[in-house]
Amino acid sequence: MSEPEQGNGTPRSGVDDGAHRRLAPRPLNRPPVDPGQAAVFGRPSGVPGAFAGRPANGSATAPNGVNGVNGVQLAPPPPEALSTAFGRPQGTSELLQRPPVDVNGEPEVEPVFWEGKPAGDSWRDPGASAVIGPPAVTEEPEKSEAPAVTAVGPQLSIPELLFGRRVKPTALALLAVIALAVGAVGGLVGWSAGRVGNPLTDGGVTLAEVQPGKERPVGSVSDIAKRVTPSVVSIEFKGSNVAGVGSGVLIDRGGYIVTNDHVVAPAVQDTSAKLTVVFTDGKRAVAQVVGRDSKSDLAVIKVQVDNPTVIQFGNSDDLAVGDAVLAIGSPLSLSNTVTEGIVSALHRPVTAAGENGGPQVTYDAIQTDAAINPGNSGGALVDSSGSLVGINSSIRTETGGSVGLGFAISGNYARKIAQALIRDGQVKHADMNINVRSVSAETAEGAKVQNVLEGGAAAAAGIQEEDVITRVGDRMVRNAAELTVAVRGHEIGETVPVVLARQGRELTVQVTLRSD
Repeated sequence: MSEPEQGNGTPRSGVDDGAHRRLAPRPLNRPPVDPGQAAVFGRPSGVPGAFAGRPANGSATAPNGVNGVNGVQLAPPPPEALSTAFGRPQGTSELLQRPPVDVNGEPEVEPVFWEGKPAGDSWRDPGASAVIGPPAVTEEPEKSEAPAVTAVGPQLSIPELLFGRRVKPTALALLAVIALAVGAVGGLVGWSAGRVGNPLTDGGVTLAEVQPGKERPVGSVSDIAKRVTPSVVSIEFKGSNVAGVGSGVLIDRGGYIVTNDHVVAPAVQDTSAKLTVVFTDGKRAVAQVVGRDSKSDLAVIKVQVDNPTVIQFGNSDDLAVGDAVLAIGSPLSLSNTVTEGIVSALHRPVTAAGENGGPQVTYDAIQTDAAINPGNSGGALVDSSGSLVGINSSIRTETGGSVGLGFAISGNYARKIAQALIRDGQVKHADMNINVRSVSAETAEGAKVQNVLEGGAAAAAGIQEEDVITRVGDRMVRNAAELTVAVRGHEIGETVPVVLARQGRELTVQVTLRSD
């Protein structure tokens, strides 16, 4: 094995095995330099190193005050205040990082961690920046011999284990019988003590059951609900952008269902939506729209159904304030819900905004205090005989929930609109062809004419702008909505007397109604 070299490239000899051997750096290979390249990239003449030399006084500025070397100005001199605060003191050449010194001022040299120990690697260089220590394990542990396998002896039986062969088998059997008898007696005693300890319990008690069923007379709420609920359905609509639940009423054995227009409008406007009718027995059927009347908020849809339960129409004109009514539908997506109340008002004009900028909705409503909530729309309002007297449509609320003010479209008017939709798919309403607004004074109120359509029914009757209409036929008019429902209560082509006020005088004109 050749001797290692020292850092200066000369061989080192006289080192015994186990001494601190170090690997010298490889000799430098410096190829000849092209004179042309040296002229371009070499150091200037007289410059010995890569950095300019320091002045003899240790200052960054030459004695002549020039910031540089050989009179070359490299940078402007620093301000005097910065030089005083951060400059090196005069007469010293120390740098910011000073080498460690001992108490005597001599430089300290940290010894290597293997000082005095033989090196594990004879080619290690202790002057290198990375130091490799000796391996953690230098010798492989000796393998221990496998333990000897002992032979398995004969196993003991239970009598031998417990009694060491000192008890006869007959005595062991007798001992087992005695233990069972003691356990049985203990269990019997515990059972008896438990029964005696709690006199308030009796395991033999059987409660009597009432055999007769609850009486439900004809005309009771439960009787009406049982008969009418199968004819009221839930209407579900679901599409990519819309989803919701409403109610409907089966009015014909052909599968025709009347509901509110605002229940089916989202499904009609979204082509991806599908209408599904859910019956009380859980059956489902896809529905198609037969016709819509957005002005009265009524629509008719149709499904294919076998042997349906059809509701019977009643005469809503016979209702009186205080009559008992039931609202049946799917409020808040809770199908087959029945609520009870009374008729709290009749002929209440209700106006609402149309769907997506459509025409204004106006109808003559039955007001009820039966609880009506979102989802009841399109459901049935029935009287004490179970006959349909209204189609639930809206509520009046300040909180968003039911507060005892619900409105239903009168059954007679809903029947008229539904028949027209089933026959023709559309509805035409009687109209006076004028625009009005509500007005009121100290002694009277009514609908003031804003403009009169040329060639319309009102123009033909001589009605002028600024006239205030106070009565149509036998119905009083107190606002614009009431004028609309009063006119729609008549047929197209019918002539009705209209009472109006003009310049302080009361006039009666005969108006032949035309189509809207």
